[in-house]
Amino acid sequence: MPGKDVILVLTASAGAGHVVAAQALEPALRAAAPHADVEVVDVLAISNPLFRQLYAGGYLGLIRHMPSAMGWLYDAMDQPRGRLKEAARLAIQNANKLPTTRYVRQRRPSLIVNTHFLPAEFVAQMRRHGRLNCPQVTVTTDYETHRMWIQEPTERYYVATAEGQAYLASWGVPPERIRIMGIPVRPGFRQPLSRPVARQRCELDPDRPMVLLLGGAFGVGPVVQLLSELMMLPEEVQVVVIVGRNRRLRARVDRLAARRRRPLRVVGYTEQMHEWMAAADLAVSKAGGLTVSESLASGLPLVIMNPIPGQESRNSDYLLEHGAAIKVNHPRLLGYRVRKVLGDAERLRHLGDACRALGRPDAAADIAADAVKLLDTAV
Repeated sequence: MPGKDVILVLTASAGAGHVVAAQALEPALRAAAPHADVEVVDVLAISNPLFRQLYAGGYLGLIRHMPSAMGWLYDAMDQPRGRLKEAARLAIQNANKLPTTRYVRQRRPSLIVNTHFLPAEFVAQMRRHGRLNCPQVTVTTDYETHRMWIQEPTERYYVATAEGQAYLASWGVPPERIRIMGIPVRPGFRQPLSRPVARQRCELDPDRPMVLLLGGAFGVGPVVQLLSELMMLPEEVQVVVIVGRNRRLRARVDRLAARRRRPLRVVGYTEQMHEWMAAADLAVSKAGGLTVSESLASGLPLVIMNPIPGQESRNSDYLLEHGAAIKVNHPRLLGYRVRKVLGDAERLRHLGDACRALGRPDAAADIAADAVKLLDTAV
């Protein structure tokens, strides 16, 4: 009797968004292929510790301390492959791919779904050298795409926008292999809660406006400075800050709240982001792909602060072009801009409508339904 199909969802924890996308796809794939064994694997978690620190730690270090360098690197890698530059990059990666390739061959998957280009590249290399014979698909996690996502052979590229599709096609990917599906969001976002229900669950005042400050899973960026500006909003505005897993940031925020003596909700890492977003009138955040996709699914306008040059600045441009966000260029103007939007009900409604028009809360289910069709092509 044949064994169960194995679907591997491969990701890399260089930033939280790629992992969240993988986690969003897992239940969708289980529903689309109930006969299959679905497993999410962070390839950095099983890699050499030094490589993991270099890859994931280096990414976090750049966005914390040298965001302009992150933008330079992003643009430099989004160019035709230079022989020496590519050889150096591959030498480092290939020296550390063995744990991933060994694990993949051991599991003998029928389908691989990638939410980061690093495992997609490992799998593509294995296939080109005849060491693996199963289809793979790649799910991009920003609103424009980048050359590094193109790893051949890949049967499907799932992108968020028509611009993302056009960009991959400009590099020679056949358009029929590029599907516009959106960015996967977690199941809680598929049917957004009403604001009254969300505020009841979050124990918030149902009648006062609420602003949500998002520090991300790692609490990166000038969160304390931004919070200081928000704490000067009128007393009737409720402020909630998500500090993620950053304990040092949590302590700094708690000290700030004690000095200001103003009601403030401080939330660590949470799996109930769909509830907090449904409860809010505005969210203040960078423009990470997963944060953007979740806010759009919630109909929640973003106030964009400090987008990382590169992928986040492009996400920011996309939202601004479609009227789904505002951008504040200096923290000192944050309170002023937030007050203006909260005081203009018509503008706030238009921003929310634009978000809902762009949102794709069913992206994970749509991607899974299309991807599992490839199970029949596995050898």
